Amino acid sequence: MKAVFYFFFVFILAVSVSACREIYEPEVNQLDQSILVVEGYFDSEGLRSELRLSRTSNLGAENSPSPVLGAKIELISDTGDSHSIVEEGDGLYVFQKNIPETNTYLLSIQLPNGQVVESDPIQPILTPPILDAGFLRDESGVEVYVNTQGNENADDFLWTYDETWIFLPRIRLTFIYKPDEGVVNRNDDERIDLCYKTEKNAGIILETSSRFENQVVFRQTIKEFEEGDPRMQLRYSILVSQKAIPQEAVEFWEKIKKNSEDIGSVFSPLPSLIGGNLHYVDDQERPVVGQISIGVVQQARIFIDREEILPWDISIAEFDDCFIGIDTIRSAMYEQVFSSGAVLPARVVPGPMGPIGYYTAARRCADCTLYADREKPDFWKD
Repeated sequence: MKAVFYFFFVFILAVSVSACREIYEPEVNQLDQSILVVEGYFDSEGLRSELRLSRTSNLGAENSPSPVLGAKIELISDTGDSHSIVEEGDGLYVFQKNIPETNTYLLSIQLPNGQVVESDPIQPILTPPILDAGFLRDESGVEVYVNTQGNENADDFLWTYDETWIFLPRIRLTFIYKPDEGVVNRNDDERIDLCYKTEKNAGIILETSSRFENQVVFRQTIKEFEEGDPRMQLRYSILVSQKAIPQEAVEFWEKIKKNSEDIGSVFSPLPSLIGGNLHYVDDQERPVVGQISIGVVQQARIFIDREEILPWDISIAEFDDCFIGIDTIRSAMYEQVFSSGAVLPARVVPGPMGPIGYYTAARRCADCTLYADREKPDFWKD
């Protein structure tokens, strides 16, 4: 009886407490809800390097960070040399020059409102080469890895990667409707059955080489794929970039990694100030988020063919209801059915004297350009 009474008392108490609970909405200075974010790593040997400027969203907002346009950015050497960072649009600025690694540099950003943000002095780091890069197939999927070796000047590493893969629609067709010609074969410029999709990684991969014997980082995991991942439809490529970073940068990226893992986004919304090596010249207390580093970027590209990892059953949920229609569309109906482009001629309906019409497919099931790019990348190997 006592046990029953105790349980009932605890239940009533819990309900009472929950009923009185209010949503906690911390007071946040409006200035701190739109914090400047600077993302970038400059390669010192002429490799294209990207710097991105944006501002964080308000707390609780679901929209992405807003890009900063029209900034004037320079990389200034302790010898007095100045290198402009070229704006490409949408908050993206590009640097592509070979600069001496023996110099010390300062990044200067003049914002459109006239405020100036500068970095602390930056010393370039010579990143050791990637000793080996490859992939392993096991019972759970595929692992992409690299091996490298640190030294007394390059102990901490940051890895990023770009992925590109062949994207195939569920239904592959070779026909096109043209009002003045009817249904004809597509030429190479009109193909929609094979595309290439590229994405940059959103994760953060860090490692310290001094944790290992002889500072050899062996089989550092860069990317893992579960069985059936659609990126392995036909051929996949990953470009791994290895960057040596200073200790203070490690602390910054560890905070960013924790932030992104906790809330699913790196910078927006921002639950706490992360800092970095940048600051406003006229207001040291005003926050800036960003860690700029300079050094030699080492890269390795890996290709994986589906034949190398078979069996690999592909599943793309948005194509599960895709099928070729069973109704014959005859020539008198071509304009009515095909002129909008939402429905495409997919398969020939043969007759005794030649084709009598076509079966159809929805464009979303057959047009890869809705999801990826038709143009083959320059680096691609067939």
